[in-house]
Amino acid sequence: MPDEVLLIALVALPFAGSVAAGLLPANARNAEAWLAGAIALASNVLAWTVSARMSGGEVIRIGAPWLPAYGLDFTLRMDGFAWMFAVLVTGIGFLVILYARYYMSPADPVPRFFSFLLAFMGSMLGVVLSGNLIQLVAFWELTSLFSFLLIGYWHHNASARDGARMALVVTSAGGLALFAGALLLGRVAGSYDLDAILAAGERIRAHTLYLPALVLVLIGTLTKSAQFPFHFWLPQAMSAPTPVSAYLHSAAMVKLGVFLMARLWPALAGTDAWMWTAGLAGLITLVLGAYIAIFQHDLKGLLAYSTISHLGLITVLLGLNSPLATVAAVFHTLNHATFKASLFMATGIIDHETGTRDIRRLSGLWRFMPITGTLAMVAAAAMAGVPLLNGFLSKEMFFAESLRVEGPVQALDRALPFIATLWGMFSVAYSLRFIHGVFFGPPPAGLARTPHEPPRWMRFPIELLVLACLAVGILPALTIGPFLDVGVRALLGRDTPAYSLALWHGFSRPVVMSLVALGGGAVLYALLQKNLARGADATPLLPRIDSRRVFDGLLVMLRRWARSLEELLGTQRLQPQLRLAVAAALLASLWPIYGRGLQAGPLPWSRVDPALALAWVVGASCALGAAWQAKFHRLVALMLTGGAGLVVCLTFVWMSAPDLALTQLLVEIVTTVLLLLGLRWLPKRVPFAWTRAGARAALPRRLRDLALAVAAGSVLAALSYAVMTRPLPETISRYFVEQAYPQGGGTNVVNVILVDFRGFDTLVEITVLAVVAIAVYALLRRFRPARESMQTPPQQKAQSGAVSAEDLLVPAVIMRLAFPVIFMIAIYLLLRGHNLPGGGFVAGITLAIAVILQYMGGSTRWVESRLAIRPARWMGTGLALAGATGAGSWLFGHPFLTSHVVHARLPILGELHLPSAFFFDLGVFSLVVGATGLILIALAHQSLRHSWS
Repeated sequence: MPDEVLLIALVALPFAGSVAAGLLPANARNAEAWLAGAIALASNVLAWTVSARMSGGEVIRIGAPWLPAYGLDFTLRMDGFAWMFAVLVTGIGFLVILYARYYMSPADPVPRFFSFLLAFMGSMLGVVLSGNLIQLVAFWELTSLFSFLLIGYWHHNASARDGARMALVVTSAGGLALFAGALLLGRVAGSYDLDAILAAGERIRAHTLYLPALVLVLIGTLTKSAQFPFHFWLPQAMSAPTPVSAYLHSAAMVKLGVFLMARLWPALAGTDAWMWTAGLAGLITLVLGAYIAIFQHDLKGLLAYSTISHLGLITVLLGLNSPLATVAAVFHTLNHATFKASLFMATGIIDHETGTRDIRRLSGLWRFMPITGTLAMVAAAAMAGVPLLNGFLSKEMFFAESLRVEGPVQALDRALPFIATLWGMFSVAYSLRFIHGVFFGPPPAGLARTPHEPPRWMRFPIELLVLACLAVGILPALTIGPFLDVGVRALLGRDTPAYSLALWHGFSRPVVMSLVALGGGAVLYALLQKNLARGADATPLLPRIDSRRVFDGLLVMLRRWARSLEELLGTQRLQPQLRLAVAAALLASLWPIYGRGLQAGPLPWSRVDPALALAWVVGASCALGAAWQAKFHRLVALMLTGGAGLVVCLTFVWMSAPDLALTQLLVEIVTTVLLLLGLRWLPKRVPFAWTRAGARAALPRRLRDLALAVAAGSVLAALSYAVMTRPLPETISRYFVEQAYPQGGGTNVVNVILVDFRGFDTLVEITVLAVVAIAVYALLRRFRPARESMQTPPQQKAQSGAVSAEDLLVPAVIMRLAFPVIFMIAIYLLLRGHNLPGGGFVAGITLAIAVILQYMGGSTRWVESRLAIRPARWMGTGLALAGATGAGSWLFGHPFLTSHVVHARLPILGELHLPSAFFFDLGVFSLVVGATGLILIALAHQSLRHSWS
């Protein structure tokens, strides 16, 4: 299989499966599970097909130009380390999907679950296989988004919503810090390419920006892997379905932090700053997480804190600045994935069969489910580091490295072996509590149901993972050895140390530390057993701190600060907000004038055209009249405002800017319709002060507004005059004019700029437009007009300026007949846009106007029974078409959104001139129709729903 197909398929398959799973019917649980499982298994098989190449040290890399001018390319890169994680992500993902088929209830919205899970898997693979650091950060944030959706899957549960929100806020904030760190690393290395950054390790460590870059990157990794002081979010995410917890804790989400630390280890490690930041954070997390885990009564809470502790172990190993410790970190990452996934699945079975996860209510389950109990006990023993299991081997490597560390503080070096042994005791204690408290003792009483063994295939993933724990623990060199060697050599290269995975290295100090940890942990659990049985919720020796309350308190504090700032600068009335905005713009424009002065240029005045001057007199009169009529009749003020806008359109035409004129004209129409539909909901006007006292009180405010308006207009006029009286230098505008047809295939320079030269900007802008439209729609759904606006007497209605369909004095039949005419005009504007005034944006607004006219001419039920408008589909189609058009250029080796023109001669039509940018413009057209229609239809529904009596 070609490299391009392999890497693209690995990343794209889960996302395609996510879309397909989301479209399946809600009652097709088997079909969704089969689809998701097939996607995960196919991705795993694809990864295994290159195992021989990875063993040979080969690096598979493909790239497509994205923004070459900024050094940003879409790059997928697979070396042995990325391959190892890709196998882990897809393999564990397949087992989780198989388990979820039996865990999830048919009453749940299963299509949504598998859709989110596959999208999360695709995001994970995107991070692992990214060869560009900025691209990696983009996929990194996608994992935060989809983990938020998975954790909050049961959104009817308040704790699930709170846990999802906490995870999103913490990890997304860390992602922003990581983005800033990536920018600094790219600046130091001269490239955002991962290979270039890894090769520039010495230059990065010697640079003055090393420390801020290191801190920012570590904030991102520590938040994602729930390391101190950001560890609090992970236990709060336990309200997620157990398959989600099993996946996030074993092979996904929280492993991303340690993955990136290991990935950037050649570039960032080797300094005291690295050891102090990464090593110390991991060391605190290592002990703190293990200690708290002992006293957890919820099985998933116990496993969550144990995950935090084991991730702290990996972070400590990576922070020791030792290649051999890095080998141990990678090894423990693999071991932790197997026993932690099996433990979470076993916990889900226990919860599924008993109706509870509270250890205080569970006991003696081994006699009811001996197979599940045996599997869980073996996995827990691996977590505790019992010999002949995989956890024992990586724990031994950690103990050995703790004896060899050479850090900047000798006291800490000498204390590290004792801290490591203490951690081992804690891990044995909470593992024993899991085993003894759940599976031994008297039969449980008061359970919701009688426990029994789960279905055979629900238990199969646990059996396979526990078998891996045993196989690696007994025959490490034959089972995990080659797999580990591929990842480690790709990560460390020539610095890869000699290491041995033999089961027995003789009686040594690490062995003594293991024996002390095993024995001490057993004694510690025996001493604490009575206190644990009492069910006390507090953790001894630690202050009682509720992380959720602390987090909520921080959010409340931020809201108070924001509210104080809003009270200081904001207002419920529009005029003061506009006053502040205009004043700020005025000050910003006066600052450079104050520093450099403002003088007229050498060019002479142009001749004043009497027709244009007359038009501007009319426009100025309309503007002044609108300001005056706003105090009496808002509908008249709106009409006069439209007149001023029409004069602006005429000015654009006079200055040879027909595209701007056309756009301005249609935007004026849409804005007028929006205001017509929403006039009644504007706040009541303050009656005009006809009395002398009232006029005297209002005079200062009016003079202030007049002075501000005159100042802003004068400064803008002066700036315009200064610019237009100077000869234009050689600018990029000439390049656009000269290259519009040769490179863009169109004679309409404005349209070619929008869909070709600056197409990426347009893509971002239409994405923002879609987001804004959805936000406005959500606000309008919750909008409830005041009672007085729902029942407005005729005299108040006339005074407020509110209008209805009958007020327009236009028969509804004319509005109906106008639809096909306006529709054809919209298509005409779309098709001619690349060479003549028009384009997707203008055509989209035109069609939206045709749609809203139908709502204004009759009831929504009548319109929607004959004209099925699906704004969300229009927006989705537009975004997909615009994105696919941009990505299509990659197939020919050109940068994203590179345009190409096809000239074909057809038998009847003759020569056909078709630029690829037309399909991008078609996407813009579709999205603008959907976004504008969504807002206008929502307003129309509100207007016609709350009609006047």
